[in-house]
Amino acid sequence: MRYLPKSPSERQEMLETIGVRSAADLFHSIPEKFRLTGPLAIPGPLSEAELIQYFRDRAAENSQGYTSFLGAGVYNHLRSVVTDAIIQRGEFLTSYTPYQAEISQGTLQAIFEFQTLICELTGQEVANASMWDGSTATTEAVLMAERLTGRRRFLVAQSVHPEYRQVLATYTRNLGIDIELIGFRPSGQIDMAALEEALRGGEGEDAEQEMRPAAVVVQSPNFFGVIEPVARIAKLAHAAEALAVAAVAEGVSLGIVRPPAEADIVAMEAQSFGMAPSYGGPYAGVIATREKYVRQLPGRLAGETTDAHGRRGFCLTLATREQHIRRERATSNICTNQALCALAATVHLCLLGKQGLRELAEQNLSKAHFAAAELTKIPGVTRAFTGPVFNEFVIRLPRSVRMVNAQLLREKIIGPLPLGGWYPHLTKCGVVCVTETTPRAEIERFAAAVKRILATPV
Repeated sequence: MRYLPKSPSERQEMLETIGVRSAADLFHSIPEKFRLTGPLAIPGPLSEAELIQYFRDRAAENSQGYTSFLGAGVYNHLRSVVTDAIIQRGEFLTSYTPYQAEISQGTLQAIFEFQTLICELTGQEVANASMWDGSTATTEAVLMAERLTGRRRFLVAQSVHPEYRQVLATYTRNLGIDIELIGFRPSGQIDMAALEEALRGGEGEDAEQEMRPAAVVVQSPNFFGVIEPVARIAKLAHAAEALAVAAVAEGVSLGIVRPPAEADIVAMEAQSFGMAPSYGGPYAGVIATREKYVRQLPGRLAGETTDAHGRRGFCLTLATREQHIRRERATSNICTNQALCALAATVHLCLLGKQGLRELAEQNLSKAHFAAAELTKIPGVTRAFTGPVFNEFVIRLPRSVRMVNAQLLREKIIGPLPLGGWYPHLTKCGVVCVTETTPRAEIERFAAAVKRILATPV
């Protein structure tokens, strides 16, 4: 069988068959400025020795010797070498989808253990394994809520990670789903009065089904590092017959912060559990929910069973992806998962244990509060929000965050994340993140550097 036409006439015939004049017409939906019209701007061709040297040179450009105070969805935490040693074993590193349970017991058990750990962390009853990352997990949670309720109006907190919201906008652009943003209060938490008003707007027997809210979507800790009152938000949502979706970008927070057990769907990023920060991933997203909603859970679900001899075993219990069932009945078009990253999270959490995770979370909490206290001693530096925080908080500076960061870099300090690009009224504000990997001396050095920079005339 031939898969590609060999001659120009055959290629033209194929194009005409599908109703286009040229191959270029296939890309008309992509703006012209984003189309590749020439060769990629990469060096080469290179020999093997040259290629190795090239990547060594690029690796040397990494931020070795720098102290970072960046977080915002990607966190630097302690990782055991045991995690890498296990996930690099051949049976895990090269494993494929466990279609044949009889030869995939190790992979299936690892998935089952991951699901169990996520349920224990989130206070939910079932969890999948897994989604691409936290942003796609949050979006899939919204689509899941749309299927469960039959409604297409969603109330999304403006304090949800802006990039999560961008992914959500991309997914829902052509699905007729209405995203209504709910602002935040001086505490940094969702504006409960505005939320109540938005929920009331869809109440009553006369309200059209499409206009009734399907779900309220919040993140806790949110993009500002502030912990949201998830239980209260869920209660309001349920009173309006809507679902509550809670996103968790910083999994370590669940070691000390009350889990979002009242939410109907929890979307989480598992990067904090044994995965090093890297530019773009790979990470692991996950969705946890109530057992009664399991049929609308995207991804896959591994279950525990017994074989014909009564021995404990594992199998792929539920897989509602498009490659498993008819496409129109699929709950997701994500055709792969992050099983290797999920395994890393499983190993990491098992090594930590319940008490270890709590101690890790306590270190994050105490160091972040120490950093906030040190920074707010500086004249002109204040906390932007008053709400409770975990390991991130927002500071307001008397001058541009980007200008301060540029000078901090000279001292090998990667400063706060500027918020002005996403929130214009927070243009002199930045998100500071402190984890257990940040020594006290470096926090003090950071505060001293900020004080010195601000004391220097522009």
